[in-house]
Formats: sequence, C-alpha cells, structure tokens
Amino acid sequence: MANNTSMEEFEALLEESFEIDTPDEGSVVKGRVIAIEAGQAIIDVGYKMEGRIDLKEFANPGENAEIAVGDEVEVFLRQVENSRGEAVISREMARREEAWDRLEKAYADELRVDGAIFGRVKGGFTVDLGGAVAFLPGSQVDVRPVRDAGPLMGLKQPFQILKMDRRRGNIVVSRRAILEESRAEQRAEVIGKLTEGDAVDGVVKNITEYGAFVDLGGVDGLLHVTDMAWRRVNHPSEILAIGETVKVQVIKVNKETHRISLGMKQLQADPWESVEAKFPLESVHSGRVTNITDYGAFVELEPGVEGLVHVSEMSWTKKNVHPGKIVSTSQEVEVMVLEIDTAKRRVSLGLKQTMRNPWEVFEEKFPVGTEVEGEVKNITEFGLFIGLDDDIDGMVHLSDLTWEGRGEDVIGNYRKGDIVKAQVTEIDAEKERISLSIKALGGDPFAEVVSGVKRGAIITVEVTAIEDGGVEVEYEGMKSFIRRSDLSRDRAEQRPERFQKGDKVDVRVTNLDPKTRRLGLSIKAREIAEEKEAVEQYGSSASGASLGDILGAALKGDE
Repeated sequence: MANNTSMEEFEALLEESFEIDTPDEGSVVKGRVIAIEAGQAIIDVGYKMEGRIDLKEFANPGENAEIAVGDEVEVFLRQVENSRGEAVISREMARREEAWDRLEKAYADELRVDGAIFGRVKGGFTVDLGGAVAFLPGSQVDVRPVRDAGPLMGLKQPFQILKMDRRRGNIVVSRRAILEESRAEQRAEVIGKLTEGDAVDGVVKNITEYGAFVDLGGVDGLLHVTDMAWRRVNHPSEILAIGETVKVQVIKVNKETHRISLGMKQLQADPWESVEAKFPLESVHSGRVTNITDYGAFVELEPGVEGLVHVSEMSWTKKNVHPGKIVSTSQEVEVMVLEIDTAKRRVSLGLKQTMRNPWEVFEEKFPVGTEVEGEVKNITEFGLFIGLDDDIDGMVHLSDLTWEGRGEDVIGNYRKGDIVKAQVTEIDAEKERISLSIKALGGDPFAEVVSGVKRGAIITVEVTAIEDGGVEVEYEGMKSFIRRSDLSRDRAEQRPERFQKGDKVDVRVTNLDPKTRRLGLSIKAREIAEEKEAVEQYGSSASGASLGDILGAALKGDE
C-alpha cells in the first residue's frame, strides 16, 4: 500500500517537474541563436528543445534580417515536438503579439508607426507593421490618385493608424494622412516666408479655364486669368504651358486658409497710366474688335487697353440691330474716343462718329423743296415711311398724302415696296427726321386759285349744294361753304332753300387762310359793304336825304 502511495507521489512530482521544465504551447518564450544555416536560424528555447525559423521572419519591413549567433530572441512556441523531435517555433507570431501591444499603444497615443507595403488586395494594399498585417485603402495611399504603386512597395515608411480591432485582427492605416500633415507643415513654412508684393519664380502645374496653378516650391498659388496680362486673355493656355517656369508677384496671402493669389501683369507697366495722353477726347484711332455683346463691342486700342463702343454709338441708321450684325470679331475699325474714366479703367468709343451724319449729308444733297424718290418701307396709322439715301427714312404724314379728302381714305392705296415720289418739306438732322409730302408735288391748287384774291374782294361763286346750315359753293374748282347767317343781311332772307344748285352769286371774301386752306365767304358782308359804299358815294343822312333815297339812287346808278 505504501508502495502505491509512493508511486503516485512520484508521478505527481514528475508531472510537476514537466510543467516547470516544459512551457505551454501557444506562448511566447525566450530563445538563443545557436547557429545560422541554409537561410534559417537554429534557436535553443531551453528545456532541451531547439527549433528552426526562416531568417526572413527576423527582417523588419523593407530591410534585411540582422541576426547573429548568440542573439537572444523571443519566439512563439507553436508545438513542443514535431516528427523530427524539434520544437515548432515562429518568430513571426511572436512579433505579431509584440506588434499588437506596440501598435495599440501607438494608436492610443496617436503616434505614427513604421511599415512596408508588401501586397495588393481588393480595394487597396497590405502593409507589414513589424509583425502585424494592416490594410491600406487605395484612397489613403496618396494625396492624389496613384496610377502605379510599384515604387512604393517594400519601402520602410511611416503610416497613421485609422482603426484597430484586435479581436478580429483588423488594422486600417493611412499613408495620405502623413503626407497631408507634412505637406501642411511644408506649406506653412513656405507661406511664412512669402510677403505680399514679392516677385517669385514658380512652375505652372495645372491650367483651367479661369486661371493656372503655380507651384512656388511645395505650395500652390492661383494665377487668375485676369491677372495674367493687361490685355484680354480668353484662355490661360494662350500664354502659359504646363511645366513652364514663370515670374509672378504675390498679390495676396491668406495665412489661415493658405490661399495664395498671384499676378503676372503686376510686374509689367500699367498701360492705363498713359491712356489720357495717348488717346485724347474726340481723337480717332484704329482698333481691333475683341469681343461682341448684346450691348456693344469691345475694341482693343493697344495691348491692355480696351474701349466699349455702345450699341447706340455703332451706326447712325441701324438702331435696333445686334452689334454682331454691324461688326465682327477681329475686325479692324476706326473709332473716336468719346469719354475716358481712368479710375474705372473705361474708355467709351464711337463708331458712327467717324462717319458723317447722313441726315446732314442728305440736307446738302436734297434741300427742302427738292423732289425725291424712294420705296415704301413701312405703312403706319399716321403715314408712310419712304427709304432714302444711306439707309435713312423719310415720313409722309397722313395730312401730306392728298389735298382732297382725308389721308385716312387714300393711305390704303399704297403698298410696301411701292416706288413713290415726294417733296422734301423739312429736315431736322439733330432729331434725325425728314418730313416728305406727296400732295405738294403738283403744287397747292388752293394757293394757285386764291393767289389773286384778297380779303374784302367781291367774287362770283356757283352754288353746288343746298343744306340746312347754309349753301356749298365753288370758286374756280375750290369748294367753300356759306353759313345760313351769312346768306343775307335780312333775317327773313337767310333761307338756304331760296337758292338753287347752279345759281351764280356775288360774295365778299371775309377770310383767307392758306394754312387751313379755308376761304371764308359771305353774302351778308357784301350787302353791308355795298350799303356803306352807297352812303359814302351818294351823301349822308345828315344832308336831309333819307336811306331810301340813297339806295334808290345807288340802284339806279347800278342800272
């Protein structure tokens, strides 16, 4: 019985000694390199056990293995004994455990970690962080998209840990965050040295529609298209090329946003300083049309100096026409300087001022009273527009269409395109207006008929119509009207019906108005005038003769 007990005790002691002498599988143990052969290190891990590890497992990312006989190393004991009676050990797994401890600390302290990109996977790359494998997303490789990551593979370089999950064995890192940080530091350093007004050299990195980005040695500045030259630049590629070295002036530096504005024209003389001396008011110059808009055309007088010909100053006659129908881009034109505003850098130019006012030219060629011929361009409710020389129009008012009747009645006889003759009656060059008359061509029949007739004269007229208010009469083709009250001195005789059509009647001219073309006639006035004349001729009532005697004598004298 005692023997049994002692055997059990012995087994327990033996097992205890094994536990002391033999470490657990799956733990990290210390070992010593006792030999290096065939690309492997032979390591004594104690407990009368040896194991082999490939040398590459001892290499840091992007470096060769630095290990020698006698070095102490920590290794991971995977299996106590294999078929060859050796311990199965791994430096990599030991390094992974070490690495995770080290990386978790670096992640907590927001420190950079060294690593090397060693493989490609979907969506990015794998990175060896000295034992632990991390994922580097494609978007985190560089500040700008990288087409070829070949040169970056295997290089020892710093990374920033973005995420860690030890339980799942996931680590996500970024190279871009490091670059941006160093770039920001570099930018801050370069920007710190820049002063507004400095002239510096830079390299054109990129060209856009609105300008160019110029590298000033680690920091980019924007050279806006309007600051490239004093003249108009339609596209930056006209004067710049990518890779070209240019001298620029620092216009503005924003220390907070790190934005830098650059200019090239600021290093050249400002042509506007001599504009007033070179281009005096009312002087005429030759220029080139650079741009056409709805409201006018820009004309370059010299590089950097442009003036605007407003649409109202483009043509004497083409009023509601787009400027593009009068001039074309790149066309050479003669212009007159109308106004200069140096403060606003504006020059107002005139195109029509270099040509004579066509209304003045017309007046010289066709003075008032001249007969002209032209095409009916337009018909409106108040008259006809007739096309004349040099694209100018003259107007025949309704009242100038005919002597007889109303203009409204005869305007319907005209059509667009008709060629008509008219007489020039008025020219106003300032208001750009020409008045014409068609009815004046044959002269004024009224003026001709009444030319020998004076107010107070007695004329014989023919009755042409009887109306309630009086009678219509005619004198050598000219119609007139005698009102009822003017038909007789005697009220009882003021009856239109006592006249008949065709009657010849003597009347006195009471009014003669060439403008309104009215002839005022009266029988009553003739009778009064005759009575007055008889009184004067045959004595007065003061001599004792009665009115009846005088009139009787006068009537006898008439017979």
